[in-house]
Amino acid sequence: MRWWIAALLFLVTVINLVDRLTVSVLAPVITTELGLSNLQFAGLSTWFLVAYAASQGLSGKVFDRFGTRRSFAVSVAIWSVAAMAHAGARGLASLSCFRFILGLGEGGNWPGAAKVIAEWFPIRERAFAMGIVNAASSVGAIVAPPLVVWLQLQFGWRTAFLATGALGFGWLLLWLLLYRSPEQSAITEAEHALITQDRISSSGPTASWRELLRYRQVWAIVLARFLTDPVWWLYITWLPLYLFHVHGFNLKQIGLFAWVPYVAADAGSLIGGWMSGYLIGLGWTVNRARKAVMIPGVVLMCAGILAAVAQNPAVALGLIAVVLFGFQMWIGNVQTMPSDFFPESVVGSVAGLGGLGAGVGAILFTLSTGWVVDHFSYTPILIAAGLLPVLGTLILFALGGRIYRLSFE
Repeated sequence: MRWWIAALLFLVTVINLVDRLTVSVLAPVITTELGLSNLQFAGLSTWFLVAYAASQGLSGKVFDRFGTRRSFAVSVAIWSVAAMAHAGARGLASLSCFRFILGLGEGGNWPGAAKVIAEWFPIRERAFAMGIVNAASSVGAIVAPPLVVWLQLQFGWRTAFLATGALGFGWLLLWLLLYRSPEQSAITEAEHALITQDRISSSGPTASWRELLRYRQVWAIVLARFLTDPVWWLYITWLPLYLFHVHGFNLKQIGLFAWVPYVAADAGSLIGGWMSGYLIGLGWTVNRARKAVMIPGVVLMCAGILAAVAQNPAVALGLIAVVLFGFQMWIGNVQTMPSDFFPESVVGSVAGLGGLGAGVGAILFTLSTGWVVDHFSYTPILIAAGLLPVLGTLILFALGGRIYRLSFE
């Protein structure tokens, strides 16, 4: 049953990314129609990111308090309504408003997924389960360009928003019909024993943000994601415009090729999650297994420095693919750390704080990207994105120390 639950998380994350990326894929059309500069487009993205970052922190507390079933349903309903509302946008102000509401809803996906995985999976399978969820984000990035471009060419950009936004309501019906906690589900005794074999009770103590922030492990996760997650957001937000402005791609070419790096990201999600679980199965400690996967991941992200100077679009796309492969190897293991360190009763809150750090970093980097591109080029930004993960990982290892179950009271 736990793998059916993973399938539900996979599906909703695909929808999450498709809804989020519709505006990025249509950026050449929307920026032209509304007369937006790169900095203004960055501002539009920032409205989403401000709400997304705040929502991750708040959603973690909501999921811990009200449970995953109800909280996920509310999150998906909010973002689906907001995604469809984009079709009625009449200018920058209304579009910014809808992006903000979309961010409020979508922010619940990641702390919610972390909490569901902590409830349904034993420690050795959690990184792979999170890898499945992260692979879904890559699949969403693969699906979005051709799907959205086809919808835009056939029916116009407003209909594209209506169609992609409606997907969430189909998933919501499945979720409400199928999802229950392990204790409420008809699963075998063997599966229940597997799920709970190393669980710290989900009914254990809760904690405020102030109490959680006393733990250096929480700060390690927050700061590492603050510095490293902007790499993912850079390409999610700017890749279509980068291909349009730097390599001369038209909208049809963006639809044909912008998904390519996300195939590599997909592989990185699954390989990174599977590998750490495999090593734990061989008897490695959680600490050694997680870090053995994260270190190659951060090395691969440095390929962004080479992408900054690549003149051939195929070479640039290939190097970006290497970056995203490495990022997904890295992030899947970092996202399991809240459940590696803490009991299930606070996993959502810790994951939400990590997401908050990631969101703040993405906001600052997105605004910086808009300004730098308007005044210089994409080159300084791609170089910075190749260096930040190294700093983020050094802080993660130094501040977080050895990964082990904390004595949490």
